Amino acid sequence: MRVISEWFSNFWSLLGTFKFADLIDIIIIAVLIYGILKLVRDTRAEQLLKGIFLILLFYGLATIFNLTMVTTILKVFLEFSVIIIFIIFQPEIRKALEQLGRSKFSKNYLKLFQGGLMSNEDKDAMVKAVSDVADSAILFSHTKTGALFVFEKETKLTDIATTGTILNCDTSTSVFGNLFFNKAPLHDGACILREGKILAAGCILPLNSKEVGRRDIGTRHRAAIGVSEVSDCIVVVVSEETGQISIALNGVLTRDYDRDSLVSALEDYLLPANTDSEVPSIFRKRKEKKTDEE
Repeated sequence: MRVISEWFSNFWSLLGTFKFADLIDIIIIAVLIYGILKLVRDTRAEQLLKGIFLILLFYGLATIFNLTMVTTILKVFLEFSVIIIFIIFQPEIRKALEQLGRSKFSKNYLKLFQGGLMSNEDKDAMVKAVSDVADSAILFSHTKTGALFVFEKETKLTDIATTGTILNCDTSTSVFGNLFFNKAPLHDGACILREGKILAAGCILPLNSKEVGRRDIGTRHRAAIGVSEVSDCIVVVVSEETGQISIALNGVLTRDYDRDSLVSALEDYLLPANTDSEVPSIFRKRKEKKTDEE
C-alpha cells in the first residue's frame, strides 16, 4: 500500500507541473500508439503485442508486491526489449516505414527535390504499355491463360525483379504472349513494368499478409494483393480458371474488367495528370459497388 500511496503522491506532483508542451507530447504518443495498433491489427504481430502487454503487467504487479526474483527476471528481459521488438516486429516496422514513404506528405515533400515531370516520350511509352497490357489481358481472358502484370510506380520493385529474368524490352502483345504461354519457362511468375517497358518477367511476388476471406481467390490473386500491400504498384491479374480480369491496388482486389474499363483504370492511376490520386475513380467506384453488394 505504501508503494501505491507514493505513486499517487508523485502523480499529483507531476500533474502540478503539467504544461501545454506536455499535452502536445501526449497527443503525439497517442497517435503513434494508435498507428501501431492499426498496423498490427489482424496480423500475427497482434498476438505478440498482447504478450508484451501481459509481461509489462506482470512486471508492474511484481514491483508492487515486492516479488524480487520475478522483478529481476522481467527487468533483464525488458532491458533488451528494444532489440527483441525490432527482431519480432521487423515485417511490421518495414511496412510502417514503407507506408510513411508513400504518404501524401512524403510524396509532396520529395517532389520539391525531384524536379521534372514525365516527358512526352515516357508518357507515350506508358500509354502504349497500358494498351498492350489491356489487349493481352483480353486475349488471355478468352484463352483462359493466367497472367500477372505489375505496373511499378514510385516504390521501386528491383528486389522483386531480381527473382525473375531481367528483360528491359518494349511491350507488345507478342512478347506478352510468349512470356505467359503455358509451356514457357516464365509463365508462372509476374511481369514487372517500369516506365512503360518490361523490366523483368517470371518474378516471384510476396503473398498477401491478411486473410482475404474468399475461397475463389487463388495464389496468383493473393500474390497480386500481396505486392500491392507493400508498394504503390497497380497489378492486373488474369485468372487461369475463369479468364476473369482483376486489378489489385493498395491491398484491395476488384474484378470483372473489360478492355475499356481496364485502360481507364490504369491510365487514371499511372499517367501524370492524376498522380496525386490515391485511387483511380473507376477503381473507387467498383470498390464502393462491391461494398454495397456485400
